[in-house]
Amino acid sequence: MSLKNVQFTVAAHIAAVLGDHYGEDVTSARLAGSVNAEPTFVRRSVAKLSKAGIVVATRGKHGACRLARPPEEISLLDIYRASEAPAAFTIHDYPVQEVCPTSRHLKDSMTEVLEDAQSGFEARLAARSLAGLVDRIRCREAQ
Repeated sequence: MSLKNVQFTVAAHIAAVLGDHYGEDVTSARLAGSVNAEPTFVRRSVAKLSKAGIVVATRGKHGACRLARPPEEISLLDIYRASEAPAAFTIHDYPVQEVCPTSRHLKDSMTEVLEDAQSGFEARLAARSLAGLVDRIRCREAQ
């Protein structure tokens, strides 16, 4: 069974809304409505983005948040790391079957493959800005 982790995409969604409204205050209620997720989950994501210096948030009745810097200066890797999402792939934790050579050596052999894949994934995210994501969203909306 495969488990889905949406931490990164939710963080990117929040950042994209803030990027689309760069320079404006956006409430957590508006963000939660856009993501269509539980407000507490959205607030936790905003807190992670804030801790990473991507978002500035104010609390209270009139609390809101905004990007801490222009969308052009924020990479998708910044958002990925801030979201604290797990690595894209991981090795299973099923017990090794000592009678099987594949079972005995697969985990060590796959470690290098998965580390290489993760590095490539992160390099691609580093090459993409939040501004580019916002532009893609705007282009699709205009179609």
